[in-house]
Amino acid sequence: MPAHIDLNCDLGEGCGNDAAIMPWISSANIACGGHAGDEASMRATLRLCRQFGVKAGAHPGHADPGHFGRRELDLPHAEVARSLDAQLQRLAAIAREEAVDLTHVKPHGALYNQAARDRGLAETIADAVARFDARLILVGLVGSELPRAGERAGLQVAHEAFADRRYMDSGQLAARGIEGAVITDLDVAVEQAVSIVQHGRVTTLDGTVLRLRADTLCLHGDGAHASEFAEALHKALVAKGIAIA
Repeated sequence: MPAHIDLNCDLGEGCGNDAAIMPWISSANIACGGHAGDEASMRATLRLCRQFGVKAGAHPGHADPGHFGRRELDLPHAEVARSLDAQLQRLAAIAREEAVDLTHVKPHGALYNQAARDRGLAETIADAVARFDARLILVGLVGSELPRAGERAGLQVAHEAFADRRYMDSGQLAARGIEGAVITDLDVAVEQAVSIVQHGRVTTLDGTVLRLRADTLCLHGDGAHASEFAEALHKALVAKGIAIA
């Protein structure tokens, strides 16, 4: 059993609950103008990270705010790389002004899921991050193409699991349109999170038990009860002797 786990959350997306979530997490993935986010939201979230001692990272997505970055787009890889660089540059400039160091990059939504399956897209993302700052940690779905591409690009990677999403037998996340794909019951989500962290396993939608490694555990900041879930998850893990760090 690990002595600690990184607990991350996607923030700066205009949901209005960032300040309530921040005390319970150790890493924040900040929307940087693709699917969501503007200068004001980035600056406010960075300041919260500094206030609470939370690691700040970039959360770039498809530039598709009308669909919140959750629509898969078939774009030329060069266009994806340019968009990523622009989003990273924008957040990094504000972070420098706020005296906050960026530590990681986690793609958002459809871009994240596509990169988990598509080796070429994963390599495009990893190479773009490495060119921007090779010290950044690349966060990707556990066991997927994205962290593998990050390792090939010479980046430190973090394999990510999810507290509030169901898995398919393939190890991919169940698509949001599938019934039960998003866990809305707080107790069920906490139970899944503890099982992942403490035992390295998760039960899929079809009832298969998967083994998985998790360096970081995600909860979504846009959930209806995200702040309550963040607090409950934090306390449940600490009660099991697992530090949030």
